[in-house]
Amino acid sequence: MDLKQLTEQVEALCLDVAAFIRSEADKLTEAGVSSKSVNNLVTHVDHTAEDRLVEALERILPGAGFIAEEGSGERGQALNWVIDPLDGTTNFVHGVPCYCISIALIDGAEPLLGVVHEVTRDERFTAWKGGGAFLNGKPIHVSSRTQLQDSLLATGFPYDDFGMEAEYMDLLRELMHRTRGIRRLGSAAADLAYVACGRFEAFYEYGLNSWDVAAGVLLVREAGGQVSGFRPTKDPVFDEEIVASNSAIHEELLEVVERYWMRQD
Repeated sequence: MDLKQLTEQVEALCLDVAAFIRSEADKLTEAGVSSKSVNNLVTHVDHTAEDRLVEALERILPGAGFIAEEGSGERGQALNWVIDPLDGTTNFVHGVPCYCISIALIDGAEPLLGVVHEVTRDERFTAWKGGGAFLNGKPIHVSSRTQLQDSLLATGFPYDDFGMEAEYMDLLRELMHRTRGIRRLGSAAADLAYVACGRFEAFYEYGLNSWDVAAGVLLVREAGGQVSGFRPTKDPVFDEEIVASNSAIHEELLEVVERYWMRQD
């Protein structure tokens, strides 16, 4: 496979679907919003965008399977497209800027290419394995800050899995005191892309799905960063917990995270 060429094709596809999402933003009403589970919203825009993506990706790489948030396509044995057609649906529903298309091609659990298209700013973050990471075609790199106390972090909050709420709030409290600040964008794909281009030094969250993070994991790695689970045995793509950083602060941040997460073992 020519991963660079595939990435360029996916980027062009995202441009088209992003235009559709923007065209629907001002038309959305509460009647067009439903819930898949508690606080887990979905709209016709999610479904239509995913259908368009799957149909086009089937032509781009016949034989690859799909792991898609809204259930389109069938999962393959090795090669799979991992798709979130609208990461940040709650933002979209409420008219809050920051929502993304996220597409990765993975081999098993290993991302081969990733594209995150932030729709409202029309920013296209792209990467392919061994090829580096880019924002609108220009190379990007993680930040060079070396101390947690000088770092700006991003996180997210669970909307239906509150089993680790106390530990997560205690972790948040400590990091509030030990960092320059913590932001919550409402889109894990955007959080990871922002780590890749140096806007954030790190991002951490639990309760995520593969379609939220697969593309962003590759972006961060190809931009010189480091990605792991909260614990060494956990896979950041499929095990629902992730720490992504500029590498320089990774061990310091992971030490703090692990200390609170050990309570569940």
